[in-house]
Amino acid sequence: MGTRLEGRVAIVTGGGHGIGKAYCRALAREGARVVVAEIDPKAADETSALVWDEGSEALAVPTDVADEASTRAMAQATVERFGRIDVLVNNAAVFATIPISRVPIEEISVAEWDRVMAVNLRGVFLACRAVLPAMKAAGSGRIINISSGTAFNGSATRIHYVASKAGILGFTRTLAREVGPHGITVNAIAPGSTLSEEHPSDEAVRMRLGSVHGRALARLELPDDLVGAVIFFASDESAFITGQTLVVDGGGFMH
Repeated sequence: MGTRLEGRVAIVTGGGHGIGKAYCRALAREGARVVVAEIDPKAADETSALVWDEGSEALAVPTDVADEASTRAMAQATVERFGRIDVLVNNAAVFATIPISRVPIEEISVAEWDRVMAVNLRGVFLACRAVLPAMKAAGSGRIINISSGTAFNGSATRIHYVASKAGILGFTRTLAREVGPHGITVNAIAPGSTLSEEHPSDEAVRMRLGSVHGRALARLELPDDLVGAVIFFASDESAFITGQTLVVDGGGFMH
């Protein structure tokens, strides 16, 4: 157990599955009390119970990040339980646990485009708006938005997903300037193709293996490869860093 986040409260959207679950456990190991904000109530409860079993405190909050009332309820439940909000990890997205079509632009329906944007981009907007009053009142806060390496190099047949993750980059820079005077930092992490499924199919493994050959570190990326970046941005070690995007992909995209 570490102490870098001792006494702090962290919300992780989409914290019930895959990478989100890894974020919850890692934040808790550094001393944070964790709120598992998850649209799947069963998964939220299971991750919360796991954090408790590992010796930390957690709260499961069923949350639909695409719904304004739900994100406000998420923030309210957090403040009522813990009295503060120090960290928000905007991890919830339509991609892994909620599949999307992998087809050319002509075959993506308007309904699916809107659904991806509602969760991946509007969800970040709504979650940030919900937690900012508590962070501003405290004069501090850490917002960590999860983008994607595909925002830098494109990814054919997933234009709605890539566009949503590229939008997060501009959102992060703009919000960093807006809330910097309040002592709040806003940064983004851009993961590479990550084997995020807890019980991956052979097809999922093959798909992820396709990205290995373009990396300087030629192996599969796993959820635990991303937690160090989240802890860094959540802690005082990054107190003078804001508006930045850290690519964590084993050296696939270098800039």
